[in-house]
Amino acid sequence: GLIEDLGTIVRADRRSDALVLTVRPAAIAVAALGLGESIAHDGVCLTVTATHGDSYEVLAGAETLAKTTLGERRVGDRLHLERALALGARLGGHLVAGHVDGVGELISRVDRGANLVLTYRPPAALLRYVIVKGSIAIDGVSLTVNAVDEISFAVAIIPHTVGATHLGQRRPGARVNLEVDLIGKYVERLVAPYQ
Repeated sequence: GLIEDLGTIVRADRRSDALVLTVRPAAIAVAALGLGESIAHDGVCLTVTATHGDSYEVLAGAETLAKTTLGERRVGDRLHLERALALGARLGGHLVAGHVDGVGELISRVDRGANLVLTYRPPAALLRYVIVKGSIAIDGVSLTVNAVDEISFAVAIIPHTVGATHLGQRRPGARVNLEVDLIGKYVERLVAPYQ
């Protein structure tokens, strides 16, 4: 959930029920990317299928397009990019799989100077996994939940996060990819037979 780069979509081609995105990263060296490598794009794990000098291609299938915001993205849009965590590397955020659980909506933003408070409405089925001081990934960015109510949750992002991601530029009504805490989902699944 630690964003490495902001890439730009330079081409978007529909192929049947899929979308092939050509992405130009700003900092990630395309020459170092291997075919088959996993990269999260706004929190959606996709596989590198081709490289072209300063850009690479990924394919988002029908299921991915139905469950995420990638199908709404256009040429010129910027995407949060994060390569898969290498075994033995420091885990600076929380465990993020790149498997989006649902799409939420930004419902308010309040600039408090030292931080920007963003409030989101997730799908109702996901809200049970969102807890105060717990973790959530918003467009792939690992964040700490500051508040939760019956329909929404809030996070506060610092100026560094505002500058390093596109979260601070989004306005109310913007749709975002959400991935709730992986551990919470596993715990729920494991204790379900005993309830």
